Amino acid sequence: MNMTLDSLIVKLGQIVAEFGTRLIAAIAIWIIGFWLVKKIVASISFAMKRHDVEPSLATFLQSFLSITLKVFVIIIILTTMGVQMTSIVAVLGAASLAIGMALSGTLQNVAGGMIILFFKPFKVNDAIVTADGKSGVVKKIMIFTTELHTFDNQVLFLPNGALANGVITNLSQGKNRRTDITVGISYGDDVEKARRVVLKILSKDKRVLKNPAPETFLASLDDSSVTLTVRYWTSFDDLLAARADILETIYKEFPKNKLNFPFPQMDVHVKKS
Repeated sequence: MNMTLDSLIVKLGQIVAEFGTRLIAAIAIWIIGFWLVKKIVASISFAMKRHDVEPSLATFLQSFLSITLKVFVIIIILTTMGVQMTSIVAVLGAASLAIGMALSGTLQNVAGGMIILFFKPFKVNDAIVTADGKSGVVKKIMIFTTELHTFDNQVLFLPNGALANGVITNLSQGKNRRTDITVGISYGDDVEKARRVVLKILSKDKRVLKNPAPETFLASLDDSSVTLTVRYWTSFDDLLAARADILETIYKEFPKNKLNFPFPQMDVHVKKS
């Protein structure tokens, strides 16, 4: 009985010692492995910056490499703990199938990220408008999401799958932008004078491009106004500021030239019986 108990204690001690050794080794691999992953990713990031790799591609590759290396470290840890490789492969196979079915949207986002990087509908620092009306500047393109900073300084994380499959307006492609402004004058006002005043305002603004030349034309005869369209081109950077200044100048100059801004009105005719 004593021999059996002693043998059991010795066997248990051996198991504990072996498990403890494996556990210590696994913890060491975890710490060293993840530290090495961090250093490798940082080194590759530095190398890509030195070789002027496009920021959007660099961010995506860093994320992909980091996840891949971390999975590799975890597999080594499981092997160190005594898990058979065949078991790991079987579990990974079953898990991949289950995860693939459960996270089909996530995998779609990964594919969407690759499509964005390959076809480049936009890149980091581009100003875009998404299909659902979200607008801002792209700061990062990652494996699953794209980080967008809106013009009022909100941070949005948009799924790559939706971006790759949706309509994207890239405001940064094309250096120059056309602006159309609608201006109404009262019936009876001189349309030609209004055109001359507007064109003079545009000619004095250095932000307005000479080619294509600015133009002003009669757009419609509305209920309360004669509506003119003012059309001109500026650089993308001057788009908003130039529009605001030109509108303000028109508002100041029209009254000086006896041109009136109409307001909705209704003529009432009273018939006496």
